[in-house]
Amino acid sequence: MSTRSANPSSPADSQLPRTVVILGARGRLGASAVDAFASAGWRVVGHCRRAGDPRGEHMAARVHTPLDQTATLAAEIGRADVVVHAVNPVYTRWAQEALPLARAGMDLAERLGARFMLPGNVYHYGHAMPALLSVDTPAHPDTRKGTIRMRIEAEMGERARAGLSCVVLRAGDFFGGGLGSWFDLMLARHAGKGRLVYPGPTDRVHAWAYLPDLADALARLAGSPLAPGLQCFHFAGHAPTGDQMLDAIESAAHRLGLGPKTRFKRGGVPWPMIRLAGLVAPMAREIAEMAYLWQQPHALDDTELRDMIGAPTETPLADAVTSALAALQLAHRAG
Repeated sequence: MSTRSANPSSPADSQLPRTVVILGARGRLGASAVDAFASAGWRVVGHCRRAGDPRGEHMAARVHTPLDQTATLAAEIGRADVVVHAVNPVYTRWAQEALPLARAGMDLAERLGARFMLPGNVYHYGHAMPALLSVDTPAHPDTRKGTIRMRIEAEMGERARAGLSCVVLRAGDFFGGGLGSWFDLMLARHAGKGRLVYPGPTDRVHAWAYLPDLADALARLAGSPLAPGLQCFHFAGHAPTGDQMLDAIESAAHRLGLGPKTRFKRGGVPWPMIRLAGLVAPMAREIAEMAYLWQQPHALDDTELRDMIGAPTETPLADAVTSALAALQLAHRAG
């Protein structure tokens, strides 16, 4: 387990810049976290599973040793104050990889004597989740991913009782920064052709987290006087109805010169067909499992976060969606 005490301080250490290790620094959340921590004055070490990524001008150093080689990786890094776990397996590998990767991240934080920070989600609240989720809302997971998420947080609690300082910042669906979210894979996938899709009833609110804002909240939390043990916070982000989100995407598309000048066509998702496809297609099965998130209205109460860091950065929805849609177009051209 731990080879150093959590968050050590000494006269020598106090003269050094605060160092954060971003696990998954090549990903959308990881890249946003790199920018946010660097802007806040941190020395950023980016963990990238593959070398050769041209991005990362804000990283002071990069490491590529596999995350499960904890001792070697910790020796390469040397020292750190915070480890941010921005690693997220693809949906079809969640059952095999999500918990082991989180454990490896916690192992690394223990070896470095660093605080472990997890950008969380709402999966563990289950189908019966209330419309407003507080940090004290009981977990009732009824999906495989929800159970895995609860197990990760439970293990963080166990390690916190053994001395590891841990933070969970739960948020809604990520958007912004390129490819890989419901925003680009479903809602705005065909925006350039004048078609928008929404996976559920459009009169219900749905929690979203614009990644630059979420990353900024992580960096501000990391620099706050947090208590030892496990601390849980919620990031409210945006909670528009489906109609409001589609209106924002359509307006953003018009500003960017995408799609028709007239009103876009809007459609839903044929969930019965996706569930049927899931009998043979793993990705369809994994997507169908989380369909309830679009049926159940939900938003997050960020009272504890505001008490700790003040008002979080909240990019207006119109600006956030425009930026996300522009990044999506750049990613498509690059691909």
